[in-house]
Amino acid sequence: MPDHALSDHALPDHAVIARVAKTISRYNMLPANCRVIAAVSGGPDSVCLLHVLAELAPQMGLQLEVAHLNHQLRGAESDADEDFVRALAATLGLRFHGARVDVGSRDSNLEQAARGARLEFFQSLMQGEPSSRVATGHTRDDQAETVMLRILRGSGLAGLAGIHPVTESQLIRPLLDISRAEIMEFLRARGLKWHEDASNLSMQFARNRVRHALLPQLKAEWNPQFAEALAQLADLSWEEERWWSSDASPLAHIQQAGIPQASVAGGIEIDVRSFVLLPPAIARRVVRRAIATAKGNLRGIDFDHVERILALAAQDSGDGRLQLPGLDVRRSFDWIRLGIPVVLPPADSATLKIPGAYPSPDGKSFIHLEILGAEVPCANLKAEVVGLSRIVQDVSLRGWRPGDRYRPLGETRVRKLKDMFTDARVPSWQRRYWPMVMSGETILWSRQFGVAADFSVAGQAGPFLRISEVKSQGNESFRG
Repeated sequence: MPDHALSDHALPDHAVIARVAKTISRYNMLPANCRVIAAVSGGPDSVCLLHVLAELAPQMGLQLEVAHLNHQLRGAESDADEDFVRALAATLGLRFHGARVDVGSRDSNLEQAARGARLEFFQSLMQGEPSSRVATGHTRDDQAETVMLRILRGSGLAGLAGIHPVTESQLIRPLLDISRAEIMEFLRARGLKWHEDASNLSMQFARNRVRHALLPQLKAEWNPQFAEALAQLADLSWEEERWWSSDASPLAHIQQAGIPQASVAGGIEIDVRSFVLLPPAIARRVVRRAIATAKGNLRGIDFDHVERILALAAQDSGDGRLQLPGLDVRRSFDWIRLGIPVVLPPADSATLKIPGAYPSPDGKSFIHLEILGAEVPCANLKAEVVGLSRIVQDVSLRGWRPGDRYRPLGETRVRKLKDMFTDARVPSWQRRYWPMVMSGETILWSRQFGVAADFSVAGQAGPFLRISEVKSQGNESFRG
């Protein structure tokens, strides 16, 4: 165990505990009678976290437990860490949760694989319990390193928020206002032991190069309080992000207006006509929210990707396509669709019974079939009504197929649906699931273009069949 020099700014151990309690209160990290699982690797930060929480547990009414994930990356050293944490939990009389994952065998970046394995482990321990939290030992220095890395990689404003004090997945970071030097002094003052991870010294990892080379140089040559300045920047950015996610922000009103909305077969659609009127600062946030909703996360997405989507929206021509990490972005006429790359299956054909209501192939609406009496319908219903006596074959509902054509009421000739889509500026991805009511192999009705002229009510006596479309409640909303 190395002999760590004392910091001029080190806090007495009781002050560290008071600062952590203040952080927990400020960010409302722990509800009453909360079950808290301390994620302990065996390193100094997590050992300090565990002892601080153990001291706070009685006065806060916490049910404290300990968890350790063995990443199996350092052989006997990893096993020794696991044994150390298990013994530490036993000494404190706390329940211990242990697991092993061969992180090195995962097909991804080592740091990302380890992070993913830990999150999976934490979620399995919480089991969706609303009153459970997992506490991790991230410090103010970790925050500074994270923000510095994101600046170097060209992060946007959201990335500058760094490590969030509280996350939607119920992770909390009680030590986020405590420096690494203060943690070391806390451990020394109490005579506590910990394990050092030799990989934390390896300069092959970008974070270690920032920690051991770049930040010390910036502190020495530019600002002794540089780590604190970065942590403050993260805190300010996180508060900004929280406000932008609230109901008071412009994004909430944009969501209600339906500029981004649910798309066919998953994904998100953006109405370019409304979108291009937004100020750039808001437009960028709308795009990021749309990406996160369509893709499930923002991994691999950077500032340039967002800017390329903005440029696609601003271009005069109505088509284009971008391939981004895990995301397919397409422009067609006045719409942009963001979705995970998939091959969409054709829409099945379903036989209909009259009367009845049936979900449309795209799931955005219901197609209603109702029988009207003997009176001739009023003029404004003619695009929805056909003579029932003219239907001699089974009625079915399906999506558009290449080659489909018919003569809508009011047209003088038969037209291809493809040409009608172009004239109506229907985005290409919406066409496959465009609802068509069929009589046998003949088109009886289609969305937006109405009933076929050959089935019109002209000169017909009732009863009549009315075909109408009603949007599914909430299908157009943007869930982010």
